[in-house]
Amino acid sequence: MTTDVGARPVSARDIALDLLGGVLRRQRPLDDAIAGHAALAGLAARDRGFVRLMVATTLRRLGQIDEAIRVCLERPLPDRAATAQDGLRIGAAQLLFLGTPAHAAVDSAVAMAEAHYKPLLNAVLRRLAREGAAIVAGQDAARLNTPDWLWQSWSRAYGETACRGIAEAHLVEPPIDLTVKGEPDAWRETLGATLLPTGTLRRPAGGLIADLPGFDQGAWWIQGAAAAIPARLLGDIRGCYVIDACAAPGGKTAQLAAAGAKVVAIDRAAPRVRRLAENLARLGLAADVQVADIAAWRPLRLADAILLDAPCTATGAIRRHPDVARLKTPLDVARLAAMQDRLLTAAIEMVRSGGTIVYCTCSLQPEEGPERIRALLDRMPSLSRIAITPEEVGGLAEFVTADGDLRTLPCHLSDLGGIDGFYAARLRRG
Repeated sequence: MTTDVGARPVSARDIALDLLGGVLRRQRPLDDAIAGHAALAGLAARDRGFVRLMVATTLRRLGQIDEAIRVCLERPLPDRAATAQDGLRIGAAQLLFLGTPAHAAVDSAVAMAEAHYKPLLNAVLRRLAREGAAIVAGQDAARLNTPDWLWQSWSRAYGETACRGIAEAHLVEPPIDLTVKGEPDAWRETLGATLLPTGTLRRPAGGLIADLPGFDQGAWWIQGAAAAIPARLLGDIRGCYVIDACAAPGGKTAQLAAAGAKVVAIDRAAPRVRRLAENLARLGLAADVQVADIAAWRPLRLADAILLDAPCTATGAIRRHPDVARLKTPLDVARLAAMQDRLLTAAIEMVRSGGTIVYCTCSLQPEEGPERIRALLDRMPSLSRIAITPEEVGGLAEFVTADGDLRTLPCHLSDLGGIDGFYAARLRRG
């Protein structure tokens, strides 16, 4: 396998450079770029992990990296030097945040560069190797790595202190969270995990998931601790007919099925639905899985409950998906809020009188959470809110808003490794 520019074999850093360009230049989500990159499959598992770590770290620390590079340049690079700029960024990420030996980081970045940019990359990266630690020590990491529009939004919504806490939480790679099909206590020691107050098992990041005890037996699945809360808000659903709307990749579907519900799982993306079905098969759980647009699909009979995990900007999951901070804009918030209103209206039409609706998003933007519920209750007065109590979320009162909704922030549970930002509201149809 060779690069486009000659006979030099494609390296992990070549692929990282291409992936970074896919996110920043072609506006492609990192997970999609990784899944669609043919050369990545040719690398060993360890090298594939290193590729993702390089790109994710570059995105996570992009503000700091760009500021450090700026200090070392007499003038900004021209637009036509986009590839050279990304090469500098990946080299800087290795030097400043990944502990890569200077000779390896510098030599590999220079080798990837176009001939006329090689001297520049060599000079800048060698200076960062000497002075980078001092430059980074003087930076405001939380502020530099957070786009202005997000900082302003979170400061208004949660206050300056919480905003800074959210931004600082995004700088650290998150641990791995697992939902256990049975009793989590039975697997805690076997998996070397910590049991969170909400019932999720947590392990440090790293290692191959499929090699962990219980994977082949279908004993558990990966699911963020915050993402595991909304399904539990439906209460005892044994024997109930429950619709999981926008269900893929299926973590919540698995929770509902494991709790004894008769589940119909709907998602409009066929590849994601196939993955959902594969996950359920591994877990030994059953659900009626369908490919459909929930805005247009209707059940044959009204459901007892519906869980709507609506498409959103995913700004609450930046610590897991650092590309989100670079891809989403305020225009996306407005566009998705309109979609969320349509999906909420559709969801309510699928539930019987007295039935329960749980609406949730992994967004920190108020426009995608409480503002949607407020607007819904204004236009549909027959709906009522069922307040969530601290006892339902592991006794963590900070997770419950004054209105009785769920609101987790990445700075919550900081002593246990943090948690994704999630919003959920529970409603009853009159």
